[in-house]
Amino acid sequence: MDKEEVENPATDAWLMKNRKSPWAGKKDGLQTELSEEQQKYAEEHARKKAEKAGGEKGEVVAEKTTFHGKEERDYQGRSWIAPPKDAKASNDHCYIPKRLVHTWSGHTKGVSAIRFFPKYGHLILSAGMDTKVKIWDVFNSGKCMRTYMGHSKAVRDISFCNDGTKFLTAGYDKNIKYWDTETGQVISTFSTGKIPYVVKLNPDDDKQSILLAGMSDKKIVQWDMNTGQITQEYDQHLGAVNTITFVDNNRRFVTSSDDKSLRVWEFGIPVVIKYISEPHMHSMPAISLHPNSNWLAAQSLDNQILIYSTRERFQLNKKKRFAGHIVAGYACQVNFSPDGRFVMSGDGEGKCWFWDWKSCKVFRTLKCHEGVCIGCEWHPLEQSKVATCGWDGLIKYW
Repeated sequence: MDKEEVENPATDAWLMKNRKSPWAGKKDGLQTELSEEQQKYAEEHARKKAEKAGGEKGEVVAEKTTFHGKEERDYQGRSWIAPPKDAKASNDHCYIPKRLVHTWSGHTKGVSAIRFFPKYGHLILSAGMDTKVKIWDVFNSGKCMRTYMGHSKAVRDISFCNDGTKFLTAGYDKNIKYWDTETGQVISTFSTGKIPYVVKLNPDDDKQSILLAGMSDKKIVQWDMNTGQITQEYDQHLGAVNTITFVDNNRRFVTSSDDKSLRVWEFGIPVVIKYISEPHMHSMPAISLHPNSNWLAAQSLDNQILIYSTRERFQLNKKKRFAGHIVAGYACQVNFSPDGRFVMSGDGEGKCWFWDWKSCKVFRTLKCHEGVCIGCEWHPLEQSKVATCGWDGLIKYW
């Protein structure tokens, strides 16, 4: 009999143990009826216990995938995920988009994240609250190319590996899945029984089999995907982990959490080397790295974007603050143009904001979505095009 059961007044064990209580004589007989409160507690306790026992790993759902394109290979035998031959950067100068180019609709609920295919951006991957992950064509047909179904609850985060042939998904069903982009097969599934909020692969080409996941139980867990073993746990945050960003040639990474702090770790060593927490700091649910890798932009929940240096001291850059948008407690993604001249962010009112990096002035706002504009990605090659996604279930290309 475990100790917890004996000490919990809502269990039979407790009643057994305390049958001869000092009050037993006064109340006729012993109190077997539990009060309403105890009843509630007992039910809750039993449920939690069952969940603890049963819900060790996340829920399992049959993994399905549907290909929507014409054929999976073209007449030259190239796969549908192969980048087009003529895909190269048009110019190095980014301009801010003015008008809507295309809308992808197909998710039945909100879209929680979007990612362009690495380097080429000819496909865009989206994670939906309708449990599905979809990949869409950007350059040609603009249609959904494949749907990946394998989560039983909303998908929280997605992340491509460096060459885009595989990607990770993190779902509220407590599972992390590693998919083959082309065939839609699940290569492996990982779970600690906690909800993963963010998944990242180590960006080094020789460490692409190492997966980091920020969990709802305050830990960052590191898996070796070849063996499926957990190789490291970084456990110092006091709240759920929201973001993981690699810095310093991927030797270190920065994590942010609901505990309103930023922590910097050496990769592979579970000791915080820098802890950033100020009384005036708010939680930072979205962080992105400047293209020159010297700066981090952090979406702070007091409606501003703060800039931290990624050099030794990780200092807050007091001269640079980007404000004007209302984040209203949402984890709206913040991002940079590929040339680093503009900062962009979604907001709680469905707008996408663009600021000038040098002057910190607002350049333009686009009304993109009904409800929250949660994600925004700059196209890696078409320098003046941007994709946004929102809780209205649409993905828009500007």
